[in-house]
Amino acid sequence: EVIPNFIDLAEFKKFNKDHFKKAIAPADERILIHTSNFRKVKRIEDVVNIFYRVQQQLPAKLLLVGDGPERLKAEQQVRELGIAQDVRFLGKQDAVGELLAVSDLFLMPSETESFGLAALEAMACEVPVISSNAGGIPEINQNGITGFMSNVGNVEDMAANAIYILSDKERLKQFRSNALQQAQRFDINRIMPLYEQYYQTILENCRLCKQNPAAKTIG
Repeated sequence: EVIPNFIDLAEFKKFNKDHFKKAIAPADERILIHTSNFRKVKRIEDVVNIFYRVQQQLPAKLLLVGDGPERLKAEQQVRELGIAQDVRFLGKQDAVGELLAVSDLFLMPSETESFGLAALEAMACEVPVISSNAGGIPEINQNGITGFMSNVGNVEDMAANAIYILSDKERLKQFRSNALQQAQRFDINRIMPLYEQYYQTILENCRLCKQNPAAKTIG
């Protein structure tokens, strides 16, 4: 049995976001967000390219949260594409939940991910996810339900999926609801009892071994 990682949904409770959202998207643009350590494996260039394609179809803003070795290259890419006025590089942030709360879509085109905790945090804030299908991401992102998955590097498909979600308010609302339901499956209050049960089983087995030392040498 594999016990998944978990998040504390209480940390991602609803924020009073109206004023904050208007400051970022004064014309009610869609807000896309990416959070990471800006390493090459995160494929920040794909994040920017996805946003560029989305913006060709509908008004949008992009929040890039975090810092790392690929940031300068991403800043240059944004300038070359002529979208600097719609992209905010916010650096490292402690209150990521507040930024997620005002966002409409989370981008995770990573080359690989062990679990996809950042995507799960986005879902806890009712934000659907556009991602690759690499590593542990499929354990989190349900294709066509909480968002969409594409092959690594398939920017065109990711952008098309993003536009599909964002272009219809009722559709976006449904994806938001699905995302939160998925996050609730990984809430600490659901997962922690599984860990407790697992450790209890180990302790019980140890107790039995002490009562019957011969059992250790069988085989």
